[in-house]
Amino acid sequence: MSDHQFIRFKLSISYDQYLAVYQGIAKTVWVIADDGRRIVFPAGNIKHYLTKTGIQGYFEMELNAQNKFVGIKKLA
Repeated sequence: MSDHQFIRFKLSISYDQYLAVYQGIAKTVWVIADDGRRIVFPAGNIKHYLTKTGIQGYFEMELNAQNKFVGIKKLA
């Protein structure tokens, strides 16, 4: 049995909002997870999901037993 935890959340970030990351203005993203927790993580963790319209969708973050970031995937 895995001690990893999985946190699901919705993101809707416009391209212009994410541009602040590249400009060095923003470094983190915060979101309210489905279970009500406020999650804060480095904005670079989702940069590969950036499109011309920004970053939209339903995501799942995986943390290990020590609450360290393992990964984020976009859910269908």
